[in-house]
Amino acid sequence: MNANTIGIIIRREYLNRVKKKSFLVLTFVAPILFAALCILPSVIMMSGKEESKKLAVVDQSGIVMPLLVDNEAVDYEDCSTASADSLKANLETLGYDGVLVISPLNEETRSVSADVYSYTPLGMNLTESIGYKLDQAVEDYRIASYNIEGLDEIMKEVKADVRLRSYTLGEDGEEKISESGVYMAVSMVLGMIIYLFVIMFGSMVMSSVIEEKSSRVVEVLISSVKATELMFGKIIGIALVAITQFLLWIVLTLAIVGVAGAVAGPSLMENVNPEEMSQMAGMVAADPATAQIAEMASEPGAMSVIVSSLSNMPIGQIIISFFLYFIFGYMLYASLFAAIGSAVENEGDSNQLQMPLTVPILLGFFIAISAFNNPNSQLVFWGSMIPFTSPIVMLARLPFGGVPTWELVLSLVLLVATFALCAWVSAKIYRVGILMFGKKSTWKDLWKWLKQK
Repeated sequence: MNANTIGIIIRREYLNRVKKKSFLVLTFVAPILFAALCILPSVIMMSGKEESKKLAVVDQSGIVMPLLVDNEAVDYEDCSTASADSLKANLETLGYDGVLVISPLNEETRSVSADVYSYTPLGMNLTESIGYKLDQAVEDYRIASYNIEGLDEIMKEVKADVRLRSYTLGEDGEEKISESGVYMAVSMVLGMIIYLFVIMFGSMVMSSVIEEKSSRVVEVLISSVKATELMFGKIIGIALVAITQFLLWIVLTLAIVGVAGAVAGPSLMENVNPEEMSQMAGMVAADPATAQIAEMASEPGAMSVIVSSLSNMPIGQIIISFFLYFIFGYMLYASLFAAIGSAVENEGDSNQLQMPLTVPILLGFFIAISAFNNPNSQLVFWGSMIPFTSPIVMLARLPFGGVPTWELVLSLVLLVATFALCAWVSAKIYRVGILMFGKKSTWKDLWKWLKQK
């Protein structure tokens, strides 16, 4: 292969991609979306607060109403002497948003039941707050029923909320704060980035090959350059596009978040209750990492703990490994996607052939999820060694530390060697398939092309 020819193809592929409107739009729109994900939680907490309600309370137990204190979300009005049915029938006329009916105290269970009636559902926060007050009233009544002087104070003193702090010990015996939730979040982000970029830009290579083949442009190109030079030039050119776009996303996202934080940060956060934000994040968290960080965020000194945990990670090793796995993981899958693209004439025909490629990527992502709980298990170890899953799984292991150097080196060597082998196989398929027209290719056809000299 001629390095100069490949360089020309790389330049052509790179410039054609970065000049496209789709590239420019995605490059500048994606950072806005990423920044929005960072800022929106605060905005949601401010704008998503429930409107103030006015509730009529019919407390037949006599123990709950004293604990129902008015706040900015709700005003309680004691209507215990009124008829619950009458209140329900005349809610709008009386100016109430709902009526809370509390049953008489059950002497056997020493508890009450409660129902709330309204024309529109009350917000979740309000219903949870009322439920908490009901539990508190019943607990206070039960404590008082023991007739032990100062029992309520004793119970308050007995309750504990112990926070377990995690440390790791270095070889020199130095103690370092290590919050697993922070490591899990970093692992998740790194694994997700590799997964998305391999899928996105690997598919871009395949689409580019199919486009040139279906338009017969490839016949003109092949008359001037070798098929393998065209394939590798296309793969490397799109890889440079991917790196350019990724770096631009990082810079633009940080810039947008920084400007938004400087301009609107104080006004966004001044009315936000950290405890409420933590509760919301914990409820909507799809993974334990987010919930754990949300819990940490509501504690005093939480930011210093998070920063300390981040600083204790092998940052240099993670950054270098990220780019190595990003480049060679992409090159591995891109070469295979290129081979598949050369074997078909439209993207609809590629679905059957690309299935064996998408399965290992998905498998690697699922193994990476298990690495959050046990980064040194046998499953995760082998997932970080097998080249088709190692770009995702190894990056999920690294933030936790403790990955021996020989494992990292072996994983990279296997990845590079597998890429070289797959690139050789893909080049042989690409050389024949790129000029095949009028027939839907199968795996049997690819095997025949591979055996041709």
